[in-house]
Amino acid sequence: MATAEQIKALIRSHLEDDRDLFITTALQVAAHEARQGHTQLAHEIRRLVDKARTPVVIKLPADLSGLVITEHPDVPFHALVLDDATKDRIQRIILEYYQRTKLKSHGLSHRRKILLAGAPGTGKTMTAKVLAWELRQPLHTIQMDRLITKFMGETSAKLRQIFDRVREVPGVYLFDEFDAIGGDRTLDNDVGEMRRVVAAFLQFIENDVSDNLIVAATNTPQLLDAALFRRFDDVLYYGLPSEKERSRLMLNVLGTYYDETLDLDKAVEVSAGLSHAEIDRACRDAIKEAILSDKHTVESQSLVTMLRERHGAYLGNRGGYGE
Repeated sequence: MATAEQIKALIRSHLEDDRDLFITTALQVAAHEARQGHTQLAHEIRRLVDKARTPVVIKLPADLSGLVITEHPDVPFHALVLDDATKDRIQRIILEYYQRTKLKSHGLSHRRKILLAGAPGTGKTMTAKVLAWELRQPLHTIQMDRLITKFMGETSAKLRQIFDRVREVPGVYLFDEFDAIGGDRTLDNDVGEMRRVVAAFLQFIENDVSDNLIVAATNTPQLLDAALFRRFDDVLYYGLPSEKERSRLMLNVLGTYYDETLDLDKAVEVSAGLSHAEIDRACRDAIKEAILSDKHTVESQSLVTMLRERHGAYLGNRGGYGE
């Protein structure tokens, strides 16, 4: 059963027409029921909440249509395969967003300027999609290759356009490959124009007071300007998946194509050193091979082979992966 406080919060949210409070409380009830072992009830509550949170379709103006790609992801929080500490911090971002009015009443603001740092394929972009889905907001991804131009002042002008939209158009704004504009201004090979771009971004992000989430993702945090880190409310670091995470990821992706005859321990062993994305692709390649061979499940040798191919494609032939 929901707690007395949760029941009162549900009634209050209905009377005050506070949609955010209602959704937050309903999800808290689902989490409470899940901890009590009532998994079916928790799943049903989450399904009803998801159904009620249909995103609103919002189009960006024509002058940004080639610079920003807008989508409505459908990646739920439970799809993330990360360590518990990182998932807790992502959950905190979601909770603070839905409780932002309460925080404002105490002179505080919710976490909404987030830096995601780590190796390619470890879940940074997926995290942005999860945030967009859980907050029921569109995901606006800024195309960095289109943002940066050779003409003096044009990149900063485009940045100004983007932050103008951040103030006006709801959503999660993702600056992927952020180091393209956030490079360290003290580096010898930096040019004056890019220093001005970094300075402009610092100013824009400092002055932005919207409720929207601004997410920057980088594969090389060591190249970022030190002043940028102070502008973000939270910095999340992503690493390669642990043994436990690799096992869970394979089971998630294989789904009905997994059965107990598959040597999961061997696959987990071979997958050491691969990113989340590489393991995902290897599993999907093994599924395709099973389908084309008219099989209903993935065979151990097939999955191991696909994982080894990923090692060869992305990490080079380092050896050490024998039978």
